[in-house]
Amino acid sequence: MPITDLAPSLSKKVLKLMGNRFEITVVDQDPSWADECIADAIEEIKRIEKLFTTFDESSQTNLINRNAGIAPVKVDKEVYDLIERSKKISTLTQGAFDITYGSIDKRLWNFDKTMTSLPDPQTAKRLVRLINYRNVILNENNCTVFLKEKGMRIGFGGIGKGYAAEKAKILLQQKGVKSGIINAAGDLTAWGYQPNGKPWTIGIADPNATRQAFSLLEITNTSVATSGNYEKFILIDGKKYSHTIDPKTGLPVRGIKSVTIICPNAEIADAIATPVMIMGVTTGLNLLNQMKGIAGIIIDDNDKIYTTKNINLT
Repeated sequence: MPITDLAPSLSKKVLKLMGNRFEITVVDQDPSWADECIADAIEEIKRIEKLFTTFDESSQTNLINRNAGIAPVKVDKEVYDLIERSKKISTLTQGAFDITYGSIDKRLWNFDKTMTSLPDPQTAKRLVRLINYRNVILNENNCTVFLKEKGMRIGFGGIGKGYAAEKAKILLQQKGVKSGIINAAGDLTAWGYQPNGKPWTIGIADPNATRQAFSLLEITNTSVATSGNYEKFILIDGKKYSHTIDPKTGLPVRGIKSVTIICPNAEIADAIATPVMIMGVTTGLNLLNQMKGIAGIIIDDNDKIYTTKNINLT
């Protein structure tokens, strides 16, 4: 890292990656070096997107999906490891997190203005029958992934952004970046300090007014992820239905407006936020309170705020 007599300053780049808005910020005395580091972080995120996207026919994810019910697929160790960790999170959340959610028929839920009624529960239940993380068969020796049932599909929408943010952060730290923030559409990881030496200040969105923060947090060496029903939803007969689908029923979750997870790792924060919405306040809080180093804030449909034992909102 270049050494200069200049005061540290912020270098920032905002762009669309993985179909989401990414904002990468680096603090350093040399802005041109900081910009080079940001460019390297962008390349790392693009590399990850190529592995895990379902929008590119040649991706390893699509290769696994095309061979569902047919044959195991040999994948990169990185892909194998993320799938293995995803299965562990599925076990931990009793299936509320499940990368085989991609099996659900897109005709069931499209969350646009053409959708004027809910699918009936029987249809929804039938269409989620292929969602089952237990049918993702891993072979560590051969580094292969096999989807047991024909028609099964995996997707990394629930963990991919957090994973990419974590990997980009590690790359920047290895290059010598002492302070920075990577914000992957609300899945955020920060380390070090602002140019003024203070921790980073982030706002937790108010689910009733998303451009406003209901609480501010000072963080360093911490990741934060929020999942909320305000991000994407439909209104049917005046009721709001979140785009978060319960993999057991195929129907939208109700009861929680938003879940914010605070922990050291962006991948874990991303992967835990949505399942807590699905599990509900009591079960979700119980899970979070048992997890070491993880804090959570839940806002229910009646705007009541719940927090884990290790957090104190002022």
